[in-house]
Amino acid sequence: MSEVLDFEGWSCPVPLRNYPKIVMGHGGGGKLSAELVEHLFLPAFQNDVLANLGDAAVVAVNGGGRLAMSTDSYVIQPLFFPGGNIGELAVHGTVNDLSMSGARPLYLSCGFILEEGLPIEKLGRIVESMGRAAKAAGVQLITGDTKVVDKGHGDGIYINTSGIGMIPEGVEIGPSKAQEGDVVIVSGTIGDHGMAIMSVREGLQFETAIVSDTAALNGLVAEMLDICPEIHVLRDPTRGGVASSLNEIAQASKVGIVLDENKLPVQAAVRSACEFLGMDPLFVANEGKLLAIVPENKATIILEAMRQNTRGTNAAVIGRVVKQHPGMLVAKTGIGGTRVVPMQIGEQLPRIC
Repeated sequence: MSEVLDFEGWSCPVPLRNYPKIVMGHGGGGKLSAELVEHLFLPAFQNDVLANLGDAAVVAVNGGGRLAMSTDSYVIQPLFFPGGNIGELAVHGTVNDLSMSGARPLYLSCGFILEEGLPIEKLGRIVESMGRAAKAAGVQLITGDTKVVDKGHGDGIYINTSGIGMIPEGVEIGPSKAQEGDVVIVSGTIGDHGMAIMSVREGLQFETAIVSDTAALNGLVAEMLDICPEIHVLRDPTRGGVASSLNEIAQASKVGIVLDENKLPVQAAVRSACEFLGMDPLFVANEGKLLAIVPENKATIILEAMRQNTRGTNAAVIGRVVKQHPGMLVAKTGIGGTRVVPMQIGEQLPRIC
């Protein structure tokens, strides 16, 4: 993976248009989401903390130490899916966003928008699963809010979770810290969550059932940092998948990233589902996987440690950071060629989380 690839001056052949109204693609975690943040939210809320655009905001606190804070909203359909439900997902998602800054998650808040007519029994199952997920992750749900909207305006339930955690001393992780020569590691098979949701929506059945990978990753991250506090970047590739996350890192760090598609861990059933639906696993959402960009001389020990954790059994080295084509993600294909992997523009999998 050391050859020089020249993609200088490349640009998307399809120009982006200005959108006078919000479209589904603005929530897809790809190019339109990034433009919405860059051109609307950042100018309105401008401050140095927000400008870092990590999975969690990081601020110094009086008396020393750094606090991480993150928030996320969940609108997934169906509410219950193979491997989890909207409640577990809401806990895991915010725990993971905090963990990607290197923080040890501590406390969560939860806000519920409930639709009139939602069965109490269904709400009870969701809330109980949130409690179990929080306990398993070692965090506490300490405050919340509930609102009810009239029937036909809420799709059952929407959940927001926010969380805070503390970052250990000596940990300096961020999307702009990838360096030439670093190695890219993924913690396991990709595309499981997105294809689990789509298989339910489309009524697809496979010889091996596809199950969402939703899980809290704070335990895995803590073990990785115990072995190597010098990890440069962590990211959970949710909406927009691995491709969008690595594009964002390449742009923030002003480096190029080269992937080897032959090394991407993808379950056979997920690959079949993607082929059937015309999707690329690189763009499919994950909810229990992470990307780690680490110094080359630390990659082996980190990989070994990850594989000893149940959340990292199938961890693999999938790429490398290079100085060529800064801000771009390039993939070496299975047939020996190369291709530019751009940010996703539209919405491939709506309401996936």
